[in-house]
Amino acid sequence: MSGSGVDPGTPVETRGTVTAALRHQPFRRVWIGQLASNVGTWMQNIVLGILAYELTGAAWFIGLVAFAQLGPMLLFSPVGGAIADRFDRRVVLVSIALSQLVLSLALAVVALDESPNKFLIVVLVAAIGTGAAIYAPSISAMLPSLVGRRDLQGAVALNSAAMNGSRVAGPLLGGAFAALGGPSLVFAINAATYLVAVWAVATVRADFSPKGIRGDSPLQQLRDGFHTAAKDPVLTRVLVTISVYSFCSLVFIYQMPLVAEQRLRIDEIGYTALFATFAVGAALGALATGSLLVDISRWTLTRAALGTFAVALAAFATTTSPPVAFVAVFVTGASYFIVVTALSTILQLRVDDRVRGRVMGLWMMGWAGLVPLGGLLAGPTIDAVGIVWVLLFGALVAGVLALTVRAPGPDAADGDAIAPA
Repeated sequence: MSGSGVDPGTPVETRGTVTAALRHQPFRRVWIGQLASNVGTWMQNIVLGILAYELTGAAWFIGLVAFAQLGPMLLFSPVGGAIADRFDRRVVLVSIALSQLVLSLALAVVALDESPNKFLIVVLVAAIGTGAAIYAPSISAMLPSLVGRRDLQGAVALNSAAMNGSRVAGPLLGGAFAALGGPSLVFAINAATYLVAVWAVATVRADFSPKGIRGDSPLQQLRDGFHTAAKDPVLTRVLVTISVYSFCSLVFIYQMPLVAEQRLRIDEIGYTALFATFAVGAALGALATGSLLVDISRWTLTRAALGTFAVALAAFATTTSPPVAFVAVFVTGASYFIVVTALSTILQLRVDDRVRGRVMGLWMMGWAGLVPLGGLLAGPTIDAVGIVWVLLFGALVAGVLALTVRAPGPDAADGDAIAPA
């Protein structure tokens, strides 16, 4: 079933903005479902970190749980993309959300024990993370069906803003509910949020049919996704840029507690405020990309944001002044998600519907999958040379990208042309 449900009287000047995207009833419903689910996920994520620390007091176990949460994005996102192009996306999204609901309830039961089984916690968290890795390409591939190409940038910006807004609301709510009923209550509430996502996807009127060639083998579909990205210079440039950026420049996200303690000398409350400032900046950066900055070329926007990010991250890395750090981390968050939103929009506008799921799977692998891997590998280097030099290296990489990222040809200046099949 298709039909965007947009008001035909939408003024031309609002087209492509976040306001125009919200006028599409199918997108609005799915967006609300994803927002609720994202808040629940961040409630669970923050409490899992606390639980891991309370169980062992060991950094290795905290790192293991964090990698179990996000590491599957690196391994299974391309598989999720192939599934998105092969099977009905409504069935995929509802099935994965229901399985994550069950797994979160199982996690709540395990956490009821006074001494929860650490192995079971890691297994359940990894299973939930695997579900998220398969889910993400399908929901990303649905955006053009929900809003159309004209309003795609606004929809991408709203998705980015919801993701970062949940990073603020989720930890605050997670901490409050954990204080009331412990980790099990938080995990159970997260399970309930999946019901909102299921309701949204199950009841919305939109085209969920797969666009790929179903006669191909799953392995051939995976190969086609890589081949499509490799032969189109726009897709290649976007995916290489986000991969290098995520792996080298986003280490600070995982190392913010260390910066807060060793460099800024602020307590846990101060760190929470620091991370919230970063998340608010990221949400506002995403919204600005789909509103105030919507008429600027996305390649130009990407270069400017990368340059701003490089300067802000260098300031954050070298300062010992909390006020300066708060300003720097806000600008870092805003420029970070301008980069992500602009590049994601180029990708969505460029890719053919027949391989959209698979290419979005590669995007999730390069963006979400490489961040935890970069953070994991940066640990020994930080121990050896210190956090400042590692963050400055990330700023340097972002600066080099700002100087070198260009549209690969005049006919693809903003990535709007559809890639060849």
